[in-house]
Amino acid sequence: MTPERAALWERLGEEFDLLVIGGGATGAGVLWEATLRGLKAALVEAGDFASGTSSRSTKLLHGGVRYLELALRRLDRRQLRLVVDALRERKVVMGLAPHLARPLRLLTPLFRPLEVPYYWTGLRLYDLLAGGRRLGASRYASPREVRALFPDLPPTLGGVLYWDGQFLDYRLNLALVLSALARGAVALNHAEATGFLLRGGRVQGAVVRDRLMGREREVWAKAVVNAAGPQADRVRRLLDPALPPLLTPSSGAHLVLDYPLEVGLLLPRTRDGRVLFLLPYGGRALLGTTDLPAPPTPCPLPQEAEVQYLLEEVRPYLGDLSGRVRAAWSGLRPLVGQGETRFLVRDHLVREERGLYTLVGGKWTTFRLMALDLVERVAADLGWRLPPSSSHRTPLLGVGPRPPLPEGVGERLYAHYGALAAQVLALGERPLLPGRPYLEGEVVWAVRRELAAKPLDVLARRLGLAFLDGEAAAEALPRVAHLMAPLLGWNEEKKEALLEEARRALPGLC
Repeated sequence: MTPERAALWERLGEEFDLLVIGGGATGAGVLWEATLRGLKAALVEAGDFASGTSSRSTKLLHGGVRYLELALRRLDRRQLRLVVDALRERKVVMGLAPHLARPLRLLTPLFRPLEVPYYWTGLRLYDLLAGGRRLGASRYASPREVRALFPDLPPTLGGVLYWDGQFLDYRLNLALVLSALARGAVALNHAEATGFLLRGGRVQGAVVRDRLMGREREVWAKAVVNAAGPQADRVRRLLDPALPPLLTPSSGAHLVLDYPLEVGLLLPRTRDGRVLFLLPYGGRALLGTTDLPAPPTPCPLPQEAEVQYLLEEVRPYLGDLSGRVRAAWSGLRPLVGQGETRFLVRDHLVREERGLYTLVGGKWTTFRLMALDLVERVAADLGWRLPPSSSHRTPLLGVGPRPPLPEGVGERLYAHYGALAAQVLALGERPLLPGRPYLEGEVVWAVRRELAAKPLDVLARRLGLAFLDGEAAAEALPRVAHLMAPLLGWNEEKKEALLEEARRALPGLC
């Protein structure tokens, strides 16, 4: 255990204004919002930060082209409001951590005459709804330009080029947590809330178990927030096993393909009426996503049927890519309500039950608005007078000028660590794997400065290698464990046990 983790565990013995359960996008956003508003806040996460669905998204900051189409077809004001909020919020989020997010150009290919006015009008409306926060103007691309961008596509009538945002979800999640820690908050991964503490029949804290050390302690707070994403109903039932479910989780599987891209591709026609994205990602392509009802398991795996579905749907456009799969993962969307998952609105909900505030639903792009609503609701209920929110304009840790960095690894280092990249580099420039831009110093940094406690914490949610190439991550595991062992006081037996655990967990990235 590092001194930093030991100190955070001790600080959990203090009393807090807000205790957040769940360290994904929702919980991290609440911790950041609460800390900026002057609240004494703590967060506990049963796994690693972003180890659930918050690291397994499509990596888009977007309004949602598909949701706009649903809003217009079904005359659904809730869908339309969500699109408008997300379109305007995506630029706000990009401004909070510009090293972690960037504008992304995408192409929608056109194959039938009626598609030309349909998608052109729809994507122009997408621009208009973004207002002054749009990222760029949509435009028509000729068949020759489409062929130059995607030579493998069948003949087209051209396409529509439009803009959305792309980001590193696991690093943004971590930046929110670390930024709150730097301002005095407490956050601990691998620390599970196992039950609630009550005063006068109302929730006033939780029993927290350190899953690394096996110890427990009581954590008291004036308000407790359930931000456990797809596991939120399980957390609610720690309070009352008879509570009806709020969520209908759906599975979103993704494939990483050895298929380099510079422009994203929106595939508008699938068998079930959805859209698919093929996006540039770490020098490869990210293909997703599925949308199937799924049980709220802590570590969902891509089902073979989902993998085949994605490969079959992309085949008419780009041919057989089955031999190019380098990684696969699945996340669960915490959809609010009951019914067919592809029609449920990605809106969020705040539900109070005996002093437990559950925040569910939403999506990555709107995490800040969700956190804002939650903190305002708690403040109103408890009579707190808080200063205005500044989360829309307060940069996250790592924002700053790009330091001098060597060629080859500099671009990736800056994209992960921002202005702190030179400090990471100073801890060790030796590559983890030959020919790969991942450094041993990053492992040391992850343990010392980013609360990484297990090998997969490093390979998946600090470096991101496990999301790009499963075989390469497996190859790097022994070296990562070797570097972590002296930093965390592991003996040989402990190191081998954690290595074996990581090998078993690697397929699900949990």
